[in-house]
Amino acid sequence: MATYKVPLKDMRFVLNEVIDVSRITALPGYGEVTPDLIDAILEEGAKLCENVLFPLNRSGDEEGCHYENGVVRTPKGFKEAYKQFVEGGWTNVTTDPQYGGQGLPATVGFVMQEMITSSNLSFGMYPGLSHGAYEALLAHANETIKQTYLPKLGEGVWSGTMCLTEPHCGTDLGMLRTKAEPRSDGSYDITGTKIFISAGEHDLTDNIIHLVLARLPDAPGGTKGISLFVVPKFLPTPDGKAGERNGIRCGAIEHKMGIKASSTCVMNLDGARGWMVGEENKGLNAMFVMMNAARLGVAMQGLGIAETAYQSAASYAKERLQGRSLTGPKNDKGPADPIIVHPDVRRMLLIQKSFAEGARALAYWIGSLIDVAHRHESQEEREKADDLIQLLTPIAKAHFTDMGFEAANLAIQTYGGHGFIREHGVEQLARDARITMLYEGANGVQALDLVGRKLPMKGGRPAQRLLGEINGFIAANKDEAAMKEFVEPLEKAIGRVQDSALWLMQNGMKNPDEAGGAATDFLRLMALTAMAYMWARIAKAAQAGLAKGSDNDFYNAKLATGRFYVQRVLPQTTSLSHQIKAGASTLMALDAAAF
Repeated sequence: MATYKVPLKDMRFVLNEVIDVSRITALPGYGEVTPDLIDAILEEGAKLCENVLFPLNRSGDEEGCHYENGVVRTPKGFKEAYKQFVEGGWTNVTTDPQYGGQGLPATVGFVMQEMITSSNLSFGMYPGLSHGAYEALLAHANETIKQTYLPKLGEGVWSGTMCLTEPHCGTDLGMLRTKAEPRSDGSYDITGTKIFISAGEHDLTDNIIHLVLARLPDAPGGTKGISLFVVPKFLPTPDGKAGERNGIRCGAIEHKMGIKASSTCVMNLDGARGWMVGEENKGLNAMFVMMNAARLGVAMQGLGIAETAYQSAASYAKERLQGRSLTGPKNDKGPADPIIVHPDVRRMLLIQKSFAEGARALAYWIGSLIDVAHRHESQEEREKADDLIQLLTPIAKAHFTDMGFEAANLAIQTYGGHGFIREHGVEQLARDARITMLYEGANGVQALDLVGRKLPMKGGRPAQRLLGEINGFIAANKDEAAMKEFVEPLEKAIGRVQDSALWLMQNGMKNPDEAGGAATDFLRLMALTAMAYMWARIAKAAQAGLAKGSDNDFYNAKLATGRFYVQRVLPQTTSLSHQIKAGASTLMALDAAAF
Protein backbone atom coordinates (compact mmCIF):
# COMPACT_ATOMS: atom_id res chain seq x y z
CA MET A 1 0.00 0.00 0.00
CA ALA A 2 1.01 3.61 -0.54
CA THR A 3 2.68 5.08 2.55
CA TYR A 4 2.82 8.63 3.85
CA LYS A 5 4.12 10.13 7.07
CA VAL A 6 4.65 13.88 7.23
CA PRO A 7 8.45 14.37 7.11
CA LEU A 8 8.45 16.87 9.98
CA LYS A 9 12.15 16.51 10.69
CA ASP A 10 13.05 17.31 7.08
CA MET A 11 10.63 20.22 7.03
CA ARG A 12 12.08 21.67 10.23
CA PHE A 13 15.59 21.27 8.87
CA VAL A 14 14.78 23.29 5.76
CA LEU A 15 12.85 25.94 7.70
CA ASN A 16 15.35 26.43 10.49
CA GLU A 17 18.73 25.48 9.05
CA VAL A 18 18.55 26.03 5.30
CA ILE A 19 16.36 29.11 4.74
CA ASP A 20 16.45 30.39 8.37
CA VAL A 21 12.77 31.09 8.97
CA SER A 22 13.71 33.46 11.82
CA ARG A 23 14.53 36.02 9.09
CA ILE A 24 10.90 35.77 8.01
CA THR A 25 9.33 35.89 11.45
CA ALA A 26 11.37 39.05 12.10
CA LEU A 27 9.56 40.89 9.28
CA PRO A 28 6.98 43.58 10.17
CA GLY A 29 3.62 42.09 11.11
CA TYR A 30 4.99 38.72 12.21
CA GLY A 31 5.98 39.78 15.73
CA GLU A 32 3.84 37.10 17.40
CA VAL A 33 5.05 34.30 15.12
CA THR A 34 7.73 32.24 16.85
CA PRO A 35 9.54 29.04 15.87
CA ASP A 36 7.64 27.27 18.65
CA LEU A 37 4.32 28.46 17.22
CA ILE A 38 5.26 27.31 13.73
CA ASP A 39 6.35 23.96 15.11
CA ALA A 40 3.06 23.52 16.97
CA ILE A 41 1.11 24.32 13.80
CA LEU A 42 3.09 21.76 11.81
CA GLU A 43 2.57 19.11 14.49
CA GLU A 44 -1.20 19.59 14.40
CA GLY A 45 -1.24 19.78 10.60
CA ALA A 46 0.63 16.48 10.42
CA LYS A 47 -2.00 14.79 12.62
CA LEU A 48 -4.79 16.02 10.35
CA CYS A 49 -3.05 14.95 7.16
CA GLU A 50 -1.97 11.51 8.40
CA ASN A 51 -5.12 10.58 10.34
CA VAL A 52 -7.91 12.26 8.36
CA LEU A 53 -6.89 13.18 4.81
CA PHE A 54 -4.54 10.37 3.78
CA PRO A 55 -6.98 7.57 4.73
CA LEU A 56 -9.53 9.18 2.36
CA ASN A 57 -7.16 9.32 -0.60
CA ARG A 58 -7.69 5.76 -1.78
CA SER A 59 -11.43 5.60 -1.07
CA GLY A 60 -11.99 8.99 -2.67
CA ASP A 61 -10.27 7.78 -5.83
CA GLU A 62 -12.35 4.60 -5.97
CA GLU A 63 -15.69 6.32 -5.33
CA GLY A 64 -15.15 9.62 -7.14
CA CYS A 65 -17.64 12.48 -7.25
CA HIS A 66 -21.31 11.94 -8.06
CA TYR A 67 -23.34 14.19 -10.39
CA GLU A 68 -27.12 14.32 -10.63
CA ASN A 69 -29.31 17.15 -11.97
CA GLY A 70 -26.74 19.87 -11.44
CA VAL A 71 -25.77 18.67 -7.96
CA VAL A 72 -22.32 17.27 -7.14
CA ARG A 73 -21.70 15.07 -4.13
CA THR A 74 -18.12 14.47 -2.98
CA PRO A 75 -16.98 10.98 -1.90
CA LYS A 76 -17.85 9.52 1.49
CA GLY A 77 -15.95 11.19 4.31
CA PHE A 78 -15.00 14.35 2.43
CA LYS A 79 -17.72 16.55 3.97
CA GLU A 80 -16.74 15.48 7.47
CA ALA A 81 -13.04 15.95 6.72
CA TYR A 82 -13.64 19.41 5.26
CA LYS A 83 -15.70 20.39 8.31
CA GLN A 84 -12.82 19.31 10.54
CA PHE A 85 -10.41 21.20 8.27
CA VAL A 86 -12.43 24.41 8.62
CA GLU A 87 -12.97 24.04 12.36
CA GLY A 88 -9.23 23.64 12.81
CA GLY A 89 -8.64 27.01 11.12
CA TRP A 90 -6.61 25.51 8.30
CA THR A 91 -8.30 27.60 5.59
CA ASN A 92 -7.17 30.94 7.03
CA VAL A 93 -3.62 30.21 8.22
CA THR A 94 -2.06 32.84 5.95
CA THR A 95 -5.03 35.11 5.19
CA ASP A 96 -5.17 38.78 6.20
CA PRO A 97 -6.18 39.47 9.84
CA GLN A 98 -8.16 42.46 8.53
CA TYR A 99 -10.59 39.94 7.05
CA GLY A 100 -10.50 37.41 9.86
CA GLY A 101 -7.30 35.53 8.94
CA GLN A 102 -4.44 34.36 11.14
CA GLY A 103 -1.84 36.29 9.14
CA LEU A 104 0.91 33.68 9.36
CA PRO A 105 3.82 33.75 6.88
CA ALA A 106 3.37 32.43 3.35
CA THR A 107 6.31 30.14 4.12
CA VAL A 108 4.16 28.28 6.64
CA GLY A 109 1.42 28.05 4.02
CA PHE A 110 3.83 26.34 1.63
CA VAL A 111 4.68 23.72 4.25
CA MET A 112 0.99 23.06 4.83
CA GLN A 113 0.38 22.79 1.08
CA GLU A 114 3.03 20.12 0.85
CA MET A 115 1.44 18.11 3.67
CA ILE A 116 -2.06 18.38 2.24
CA THR A 117 -1.15 17.49 -1.36
CA SER A 118 1.07 14.63 -0.21
CA SER A 119 -1.77 13.13 1.79
CA ASN A 120 -4.72 13.81 -0.54
CA LEU A 121 -4.29 15.81 -3.74
CA SER A 122 -7.99 15.76 -4.63
CA PHE A 123 -9.02 17.13 -1.25
CA GLY A 124 -6.38 19.84 -1.44
CA MET A 125 -7.93 21.17 -4.65
CA TYR A 126 -10.93 22.61 -2.81
CA PRO A 127 -9.19 24.90 -0.28
CA GLY A 128 -6.33 25.51 -2.72
CA LEU A 129 -8.52 27.14 -5.35
CA SER A 130 -10.33 29.13 -2.68
CA HIS A 131 -7.02 30.59 -1.56
CA GLY A 132 -6.21 31.63 -5.12
CA ALA A 133 -9.60 33.36 -5.45
CA TYR A 134 -8.97 35.06 -2.11
CA GLU A 135 -5.62 36.40 -3.29
CA ALA A 136 -7.07 37.78 -6.54
CA LEU A 137 -9.90 39.59 -4.73
CA LEU A 138 -7.53 40.90 -2.06
CA ALA A 139 -5.29 42.41 -4.73
CA HIS A 140 -7.86 43.84 -7.15
CA ALA A 141 -11.41 43.98 -5.77
CA ASN A 142 -13.03 47.08 -4.29
CA GLU A 143 -13.64 47.23 -0.56
CA THR A 144 -17.31 46.28 -0.85
CA ILE A 145 -16.44 43.05 -2.63
CA LYS A 146 -13.61 42.38 -0.18
CA GLN A 147 -15.87 42.80 2.84
CA THR A 148 -18.53 40.61 1.25
CA TYR A 149 -16.37 37.68 0.21
CA LEU A 150 -12.93 37.63 1.86
CA PRO A 151 -14.01 36.75 5.43
CA LYS A 152 -16.16 33.88 4.14
CA LEU A 153 -13.46 32.59 1.81
CA GLY A 154 -10.86 32.84 4.55
CA GLU A 155 -13.10 31.08 7.04
CA GLY A 156 -13.70 28.31 4.52
CA VAL A 157 -17.50 28.34 4.73
CA TRP A 158 -17.51 29.65 1.14
CA SER A 159 -15.14 28.36 -1.52
CA GLY A 160 -13.75 29.80 -4.74
CA THR A 161 -12.97 28.84 -8.34
CA MET A 162 -11.34 30.31 -11.42
CA CYS A 163 -13.37 30.14 -14.63
CA LEU A 164 -11.16 30.71 -17.67
CA THR A 165 -11.33 27.84 -20.13
CA GLU A 166 -14.12 27.51 -22.71
CA PRO A 167 -14.87 24.62 -25.11
CA HIS A 168 -13.03 26.35 -27.96
CA CYS A 169 -10.18 28.01 -26.05
CA GLY A 170 -7.79 27.22 -23.25
CA THR A 171 -4.32 28.72 -23.41
CA ASP A 172 -5.44 31.27 -26.04
CA LEU A 173 -7.82 33.26 -23.83
CA GLY A 174 -8.07 35.97 -26.47
CA MET A 175 -10.67 33.72 -28.16
CA LEU A 176 -13.09 33.56 -25.21
CA ARG A 177 -16.77 34.34 -25.93
CA THR A 178 -18.45 34.64 -22.52
CA LYS A 179 -20.38 37.93 -22.47
CA ALA A 180 -21.02 40.43 -19.69
CA GLU A 181 -23.96 42.84 -20.16
CA PRO A 182 -24.11 45.86 -17.82
CA ARG A 183 -27.13 46.28 -15.53
CA SER A 184 -28.48 49.56 -14.24
CA ASP A 185 -27.42 48.72 -10.66
CA GLY A 186 -23.73 48.42 -11.53
CA SER A 187 -23.71 44.64 -11.76
CA TYR A 188 -23.54 42.55 -14.95
CA ASP A 189 -25.46 39.69 -16.57
CA ILE A 190 -22.95 37.08 -17.63
CA THR A 191 -23.67 34.38 -20.21
CA GLY A 192 -21.43 31.64 -21.54
CA THR A 193 -19.94 28.20 -20.87
CA LYS A 194 -16.77 27.37 -18.96
CA ILE A 195 -15.16 23.93 -18.89
CA PHE A 196 -12.56 22.14 -16.77
CA ILE A 197 -13.62 24.13 -13.70
CA SER A 198 -12.08 22.46 -10.66
CA ALA A 199 -14.39 22.56 -7.61
CA GLY A 200 -17.01 24.30 -9.73
CA GLU A 201 -19.79 22.49 -7.88
CA HIS A 202 -19.66 20.42 -4.68
CA ASP A 203 -21.29 19.88 -1.30
CA LEU A 204 -18.51 21.09 1.02
CA THR A 205 -19.42 24.78 1.45
CA ASP A 206 -22.53 26.93 1.75
CA ASN A 207 -21.59 29.00 -1.31
CA ILE A 208 -19.14 28.87 -4.23
CA ILE A 209 -17.59 32.09 -5.52
CA HIS A 210 -16.60 31.94 -9.17
CA LEU A 211 -14.07 34.32 -10.70
CA VAL A 212 -15.14 34.51 -14.34
CA LEU A 213 -13.40 36.03 -17.35
CA ALA A 214 -15.84 37.62 -19.82
CA ARG A 215 -16.16 40.35 -22.44
CA LEU A 216 -18.08 43.61 -22.26
CA PRO A 217 -20.24 44.49 -25.32
CA ASP A 218 -17.81 47.14 -26.60
CA ALA A 219 -14.61 45.33 -25.59
CA PRO A 220 -11.69 45.19 -28.04
CA GLY A 221 -10.74 41.81 -29.44
CA GLY A 222 -8.08 39.49 -28.06
CA THR A 223 -6.73 39.49 -24.52
CA LYS A 224 -6.99 43.27 -24.27
CA GLY A 225 -10.78 43.01 -24.13
CA ILE A 226 -11.19 40.66 -21.16
CA SER A 227 -12.66 41.67 -17.81
CA LEU A 228 -12.90 39.74 -14.54
CA PHE A 229 -16.12 39.25 -12.56
CA VAL A 230 -17.03 37.71 -9.24
CA VAL A 231 -20.06 35.47 -9.75
CA PRO A 232 -21.45 33.74 -6.64
CA LYS A 233 -23.50 30.53 -6.77
CA PHE A 234 -25.88 32.16 -4.28
CA LEU A 235 -26.29 35.93 -4.13
CA PRO A 236 -25.09 37.22 -0.75
CA THR A 237 -27.73 38.78 1.50
CA PRO A 238 -27.12 42.08 3.34
CA ASP A 239 -26.36 40.09 6.52
CA GLY A 240 -23.67 38.04 4.76
CA LYS A 241 -25.54 34.80 4.13
CA ALA A 242 -26.04 32.76 0.96
CA GLY A 243 -29.35 33.96 -0.47
CA GLU A 244 -31.08 33.63 -3.86
CA ARG A 245 -29.67 31.14 -6.38
CA ASN A 246 -27.70 32.80 -9.18
CA GLY A 247 -27.79 31.85 -12.86
CA ILE A 248 -24.67 29.67 -12.85
CA ARG A 249 -25.08 25.90 -12.76
CA CYS A 250 -23.04 22.76 -13.28
CA GLY A 251 -24.00 21.02 -16.52
CA ALA A 252 -21.78 17.95 -16.08
CA ILE A 253 -18.64 16.66 -14.42
CA GLU A 254 -15.67 15.21 -16.26
CA HIS A 255 -14.68 11.55 -15.94
CA LYS A 256 -10.91 11.64 -15.52
CA MET A 257 -7.91 9.36 -15.22
CA GLY A 258 -6.99 10.89 -11.83
CA ILE A 259 -7.95 13.34 -9.06
CA LYS A 260 -11.35 11.66 -9.17
CA ALA A 261 -12.44 13.03 -5.79
CA SER A 262 -12.03 16.58 -7.11
CA SER A 263 -15.04 17.70 -9.12
CA THR A 264 -14.08 19.02 -12.55
CA CYS A 265 -17.14 20.76 -13.95
CA VAL A 266 -18.80 22.23 -16.99
CA MET A 267 -20.31 25.51 -15.75
CA ASN A 268 -23.15 27.15 -17.65
CA LEU A 269 -23.83 30.84 -17.05
CA ASP A 270 -27.26 32.07 -18.15
CA GLY A 271 -27.56 35.72 -17.24
CA ALA A 272 -25.73 35.10 -13.98
CA ARG A 273 -25.20 38.27 -11.95
CA GLY A 274 -21.62 39.29 -11.45
CA TRP A 275 -19.60 42.26 -10.24
CA MET A 276 -16.47 43.53 -11.91
CA VAL A 277 -13.13 42.97 -10.20
CA GLY A 278 -10.54 45.60 -11.09
CA GLU A 279 -10.78 47.70 -14.26
CA GLU A 280 -12.63 47.16 -17.51
CA ASN A 281 -10.71 45.11 -20.08
CA LYS A 282 -7.92 44.41 -17.61
CA GLY A 283 -9.24 41.17 -16.23
CA LEU A 284 -6.16 39.16 -17.05
CA ASN A 285 -4.06 41.43 -14.83
CA ALA A 286 -6.30 40.54 -11.91
CA MET A 287 -6.67 36.88 -12.85
CA PHE A 288 -2.89 36.49 -13.11
CA VAL A 289 -2.70 36.98 -9.33
CA MET A 290 -4.83 33.87 -8.93
CA MET A 291 -3.08 32.04 -11.76
CA ASN A 292 0.38 32.66 -10.31
CA ALA A 293 -0.79 31.54 -6.87
CA ALA A 294 -2.35 28.49 -8.51
CA ARG A 295 0.83 27.70 -10.45
CA LEU A 296 2.87 27.67 -7.27
CA GLY A 297 0.13 25.58 -5.67
CA VAL A 298 0.41 23.07 -8.51
CA ALA A 299 4.19 23.03 -8.07
CA MET A 300 3.55 21.96 -4.48
CA GLN A 301 1.30 19.20 -5.80
CA GLY A 302 4.24 17.87 -7.80
CA LEU A 303 6.41 17.91 -4.67
CA GLY A 304 3.63 16.32 -2.62
CA ILE A 305 3.17 13.43 -5.05
CA ALA A 306 6.94 12.92 -5.24
CA GLU A 307 7.27 12.68 -1.46
CA THR A 308 4.49 10.11 -1.14
CA ALA A 309 5.85 8.15 -4.10
CA TYR A 310 9.32 8.10 -2.56
CA GLN A 311 8.11 7.03 0.88
CA SER A 312 6.00 4.26 -0.63
CA ALA A 313 8.81 3.00 -2.88
CA ALA A 314 11.43 3.12 -0.12
CA SER A 315 9.17 1.21 2.29
CA TYR A 316 8.46 -1.46 -0.31
CA ALA A 317 12.12 -1.75 -1.32
CA LYS A 318 13.13 -2.48 2.28
CA GLU A 319 10.51 -5.24 2.62
CA ARG A 320 10.33 -6.95 -0.77
CA LEU A 321 12.66 -9.94 -0.96
CA GLN A 322 13.92 -10.73 -4.45
CA GLY A 323 17.28 -11.95 -5.63
CA ARG A 324 20.65 -11.61 -3.98
CA SER A 325 22.99 -8.65 -3.75
CA LEU A 326 25.60 -8.56 -6.50
CA THR A 327 28.29 -8.44 -3.82
CA GLY A 328 26.96 -11.36 -1.80
CA PRO A 329 23.92 -12.09 0.40
CA LYS A 330 22.86 -9.38 2.84
CA ASN A 331 19.95 -11.29 4.37
CA ASP A 332 21.53 -14.65 5.24
CA LYS A 333 18.54 -15.86 7.22
CA GLY A 334 16.05 -15.15 4.46
CA PRO A 335 15.45 -16.74 1.04
CA ALA A 336 16.48 -13.53 -0.75
CA ASP A 337 17.69 -10.00 -0.09
CA PRO A 338 15.43 -6.95 0.06
CA ILE A 339 15.49 -5.23 -3.31
CA ILE A 340 16.98 -2.06 -1.83
CA VAL A 341 20.38 -3.79 -2.04
CA HIS A 342 20.28 -3.58 -5.85
CA PRO A 343 22.05 -0.57 -7.43
CA ASP A 344 19.29 0.13 -9.95
CA VAL A 345 16.65 0.21 -7.22
CA ARG A 346 18.90 2.60 -5.29
CA ARG A 347 19.12 4.74 -8.44
CA MET A 348 15.34 5.04 -8.66
CA LEU A 349 14.96 5.81 -4.97
CA LEU A 350 17.71 8.41 -5.01
CA ILE A 351 16.22 10.22 -8.01
CA GLN A 352 12.99 10.51 -6.03
CA LYS A 353 14.68 11.41 -2.75
CA SER A 354 17.08 13.97 -4.20
CA PHE A 355 14.26 15.67 -6.06
CA ALA A 356 11.83 15.75 -3.10
CA GLU A 357 14.39 17.12 -0.66
CA GLY A 358 15.85 19.65 -3.10
CA ALA A 359 12.40 20.77 -4.26
CA ARG A 360 11.27 21.20 -0.66
CA ALA A 361 14.13 23.63 -0.06
CA LEU A 362 13.42 25.53 -3.29
CA ALA A 363 9.69 25.69 -2.54
CA TYR A 364 10.13 26.99 1.00
CA TRP A 365 12.65 29.54 -0.29
CA ILE A 366 10.04 30.78 -2.77
CA GLY A 367 7.56 30.98 0.12
CA SER A 368 10.05 33.07 2.09
CA LEU A 369 10.50 35.36 -0.95
CA ILE A 370 6.73 35.97 -0.99
CA ASP A 371 6.92 37.04 2.64
CA VAL A 372 9.82 39.38 1.88
CA ALA A 373 8.00 40.82 -1.13
CA HIS A 374 4.94 41.59 1.00
CA ARG A 375 6.51 42.58 4.31
CA HIS A 376 10.10 43.82 4.07
CA GLU A 377 10.72 47.40 5.07
CA SER A 378 13.09 47.97 2.16
CA GLN A 379 11.52 48.70 -1.23
CA GLU A 380 14.65 47.35 -2.90
CA GLU A 381 14.39 44.03 -1.05
CA ARG A 382 10.69 43.75 -1.89
CA GLU A 383 11.40 44.34 -5.58
CA LYS A 384 14.28 41.84 -5.58
CA ALA A 385 12.08 39.19 -3.98
CA ASP A 386 9.23 39.83 -6.42
CA ASP A 387 11.61 39.56 -9.38
CA LEU A 388 12.81 36.16 -8.15
CA ILE A 389 9.23 34.95 -7.59
CA GLN A 390 8.23 35.96 -11.13
CA LEU A 391 11.18 34.07 -12.61
CA LEU A 392 10.93 30.99 -10.41
CA THR A 393 7.15 30.45 -10.75
CA PRO A 394 7.17 28.82 -14.23
CA ILE A 395 10.35 26.92 -13.35
CA ALA A 396 8.84 25.44 -10.20
CA LYS A 397 5.47 24.70 -11.77
CA ALA A 398 6.91 22.83 -14.74
CA HIS A 399 9.87 21.06 -13.14
CA PHE A 400 8.14 20.04 -9.93
CA THR A 401 5.22 18.51 -11.81
CA ASP A 402 7.43 16.80 -14.40
CA MET A 403 9.40 15.24 -11.57
CA GLY A 404 6.32 14.47 -9.49
CA PHE A 405 5.03 12.35 -12.36
CA GLU A 406 8.49 10.81 -12.84
CA ALA A 407 8.68 9.99 -9.13
CA ALA A 408 5.29 8.26 -9.34
CA ASN A 409 6.48 6.27 -12.36
CA LEU A 410 9.63 5.26 -10.49
CA ALA A 411 7.54 4.15 -7.53
CA ILE A 412 5.54 1.87 -9.84
CA GLN A 413 8.79 0.56 -11.32
CA THR A 414 10.16 -0.15 -7.85
CA TYR A 415 7.03 -2.15 -7.01
CA GLY A 416 7.30 -4.04 -10.29
CA GLY A 417 4.11 -5.79 -11.37
CA HIS A 418 2.56 -5.03 -7.99
CA GLY A 419 2.85 -1.33 -8.79
CA PHE A 420 0.59 -1.80 -11.80
CA ILE A 421 -2.13 -3.30 -9.63
CA ARG A 422 -4.64 -0.98 -7.95
CA GLU A 423 -4.40 -2.94 -4.69
CA HIS A 424 -1.04 -1.39 -3.82
CA GLY A 425 -2.11 2.21 -4.38
CA VAL A 426 0.92 3.63 -6.16
CA GLU A 427 -0.67 3.60 -9.62
CA GLN A 428 -3.07 6.25 -8.29
CA LEU A 429 -0.12 8.54 -7.67
CA ALA A 430 0.80 8.44 -11.38
CA ARG A 431 -2.81 9.02 -12.44
CA ASP A 432 -3.22 11.93 -10.03
CA ALA A 433 0.15 13.44 -10.93
CA ARG A 434 -0.48 13.52 -14.67
CA ILE A 435 -2.92 16.45 -14.58
CA THR A 436 -0.43 18.66 -12.76
CA MET A 437 1.63 18.89 -15.95
CA LEU A 438 -1.42 20.20 -17.81
CA TYR A 439 -3.57 22.54 -15.75
CA GLU A 440 -2.74 26.11 -14.79
CA GLY A 441 -0.78 26.32 -18.02
CA ALA A 442 0.72 23.21 -19.59
CA ASN A 443 4.42 22.80 -18.93
CA GLY A 444 5.31 23.72 -22.49
CA VAL A 445 3.44 26.99 -21.92
CA GLN A 446 5.43 27.54 -18.72
CA ALA A 447 8.62 27.13 -20.74
CA LEU A 448 7.42 29.68 -23.31
CA ASP A 449 6.47 32.02 -20.47
CA LEU A 450 9.98 31.69 -19.03
CA VAL A 451 11.81 32.28 -22.30
CA GLY A 452 9.40 34.73 -23.91
CA ARG A 453 8.28 36.83 -20.93
CA LYS A 454 10.27 36.23 -17.77
CA LEU A 455 13.83 36.26 -19.15
CA PRO A 456 13.51 39.59 -21.02
CA MET A 457 11.20 41.32 -18.48
CA LYS A 458 12.55 44.47 -16.88
CA GLY A 459 15.58 44.33 -19.13
CA GLY A 460 16.54 40.87 -17.86
CA ARG A 461 16.65 42.01 -14.24
CA PRO A 462 14.93 38.95 -12.63
CA ALA A 463 17.33 36.55 -14.36
CA GLN A 464 20.29 38.67 -13.31
CA ARG A 465 18.99 38.64 -9.74
CA LEU A 466 18.88 34.84 -9.66
CA LEU A 467 22.30 34.50 -11.24
CA GLY A 468 23.64 37.09 -8.79
CA GLU A 469 22.13 35.21 -5.85
CA ILE A 470 23.76 31.94 -6.90
CA ASN A 471 27.09 33.48 -7.92
CA GLY A 472 27.21 35.29 -4.56
CA PHE A 473 26.84 31.95 -2.77
CA ILE A 474 29.55 30.42 -4.96
CA ALA A 475 31.96 33.27 -4.25
CA ALA A 476 31.34 33.02 -0.50
CA ASN A 477 31.91 29.26 -0.35
CA LYS A 478 34.26 28.22 -3.16
CA ASP A 479 37.35 28.39 -0.94
CA GLU A 480 35.87 26.03 1.64
CA ALA A 481 37.30 22.54 1.08
CA ALA A 482 34.16 20.82 2.38
CA MET A 483 31.96 22.73 -0.07
CA LYS A 484 34.10 22.16 -3.17
CA GLU A 485 32.22 19.07 -4.34
CA PHE A 486 28.94 21.05 -4.37
CA VAL A 487 30.13 24.50 -5.43
CA GLU A 488 32.27 23.52 -8.43
CA PRO A 489 29.49 21.58 -10.25
CA LEU A 490 27.09 24.42 -9.46
CA GLU A 491 29.49 26.97 -10.94
CA LYS A 492 29.79 24.93 -14.15
CA ALA A 493 25.99 24.62 -14.39
CA ILE A 494 25.61 28.39 -13.97
CA GLY A 495 28.06 28.83 -16.82
CA ARG A 496 25.85 26.63 -19.02
CA VAL A 497 22.77 28.68 -18.08
CA GLN A 498 24.51 31.93 -18.98
CA ASP A 499 25.89 30.51 -22.22
CA SER A 500 22.50 29.12 -23.26
CA ALA A 501 20.71 32.35 -22.37
CA LEU A 502 23.15 34.27 -24.58
CA TRP A 503 22.51 31.84 -27.43
CA LEU A 504 18.76 32.35 -26.99
CA MET A 505 19.10 36.12 -27.09
CA GLN A 506 21.23 36.00 -30.22
CA ASN A 507 19.10 33.49 -32.11
CA GLY A 508 15.59 33.82 -30.70
CA MET A 509 15.33 37.45 -31.79
CA LYS A 510 16.16 36.51 -35.39
CA ASN A 511 13.85 33.49 -35.49
CA PRO A 512 11.16 32.99 -32.78
CA ASP A 513 11.08 29.25 -33.56
CA GLU A 514 14.57 29.03 -32.06
CA ALA A 515 13.26 30.33 -28.73
CA GLY A 516 10.21 28.09 -28.92
CA GLY A 517 12.26 25.03 -29.77
CA ALA A 518 14.71 25.62 -26.93
CA ALA A 519 12.17 26.68 -24.29
CA THR A 520 11.51 23.35 -22.56
CA ASP A 521 15.18 22.40 -22.51
CA PHE A 522 16.13 25.81 -21.16
CA LEU A 523 13.55 25.63 -18.39
CA ARG A 524 14.85 22.25 -17.32
CA LEU A 525 18.42 23.57 -17.47
CA MET A 526 17.49 26.43 -15.15
CA ALA A 527 15.48 24.13 -12.87
CA LEU A 528 18.30 21.63 -12.44
CA THR A 529 20.68 24.49 -11.69
CA ALA A 530 18.33 26.10 -9.17
CA MET A 531 17.99 22.71 -7.49
CA ALA A 532 21.78 22.38 -7.39
CA TYR A 533 21.90 25.75 -5.64
CA MET A 534 19.47 24.49 -3.04
CA TRP A 535 21.48 21.30 -2.61
CA ALA A 536 24.60 23.41 -2.02
CA ARG A 537 22.70 25.32 0.67
CA ILE A 538 21.49 22.03 2.16
CA ALA A 539 25.08 20.75 2.22
CA LYS A 540 26.23 23.94 3.94
CA ALA A 541 23.55 23.51 6.62
CA ALA A 542 24.33 19.79 7.02
CA GLN A 543 28.02 20.51 7.54
CA ALA A 544 27.12 23.08 10.18
CA GLY A 545 24.97 20.44 11.86
CA LEU A 546 27.79 17.91 11.81
CA ALA A 547 30.12 20.47 13.37
CA LYS A 548 27.79 20.56 16.38
CA GLY A 549 28.30 16.81 16.76
CA SER A 550 24.66 15.79 16.98
CA ASP A 551 22.35 13.76 14.70
CA ASN A 552 25.24 12.76 12.46
CA ASP A 553 23.23 10.11 10.62
CA PHE A 554 20.65 12.68 9.53
CA TYR A 555 23.20 15.20 8.28
CA ASN A 556 25.39 12.59 6.60
CA ALA A 557 22.32 11.31 4.74
CA LYS A 558 21.72 14.84 3.44
CA LEU A 559 25.29 15.07 2.17
CA ALA A 560 25.13 11.63 0.54
CA THR A 561 21.88 12.50 -1.22
CA GLY A 562 23.31 15.84 -2.34
CA ARG A 563 26.36 14.10 -3.80
CA PHE A 564 24.08 11.82 -5.79
CA TYR A 565 22.28 14.86 -7.17
CA VAL A 566 25.37 16.79 -8.28
CA GLN A 567 27.09 13.68 -9.69
CA ARG A 568 24.19 11.78 -11.26
CA VAL A 569 21.44 14.35 -12.00
CA LEU A 570 23.09 17.74 -12.52
CA PRO A 571 25.27 16.48 -15.44
CA GLN A 572 22.07 16.50 -17.51
CA THR A 573 22.70 20.23 -17.86
CA THR A 574 25.52 19.43 -20.30
CA SER A 575 23.27 17.58 -22.73
CA LEU A 576 20.54 20.20 -22.32
CA SER A 577 22.94 22.95 -23.35
CA HIS A 578 23.83 20.94 -26.47
CA GLN A 579 20.15 20.36 -27.25
CA ILE A 580 19.42 24.09 -26.97
CA LYS A 581 22.21 25.03 -29.35
CA ALA A 582 21.15 22.38 -31.86
CA GLY A 583 18.47 24.87 -32.84
CA ALA A 584 14.98 24.44 -34.22
CA SER A 585 15.85 23.36 -37.76
CA THR A 586 15.28 19.65 -37.10
CA LEU A 587 12.03 20.42 -35.30
CA MET A 588 10.59 22.42 -38.17
CA ALA A 589 12.09 20.54 -41.14
CA LEU A 590 9.26 18.08 -41.70
CA ASP A 591 6.20 19.26 -43.58
CA ALA A 592 3.06 18.93 -41.46
CA ALA A 593 1.72 16.35 -43.89
CA ALA A 594 4.66 14.08 -43.11
CA PHE A 595 3.60 13.58 -39.50
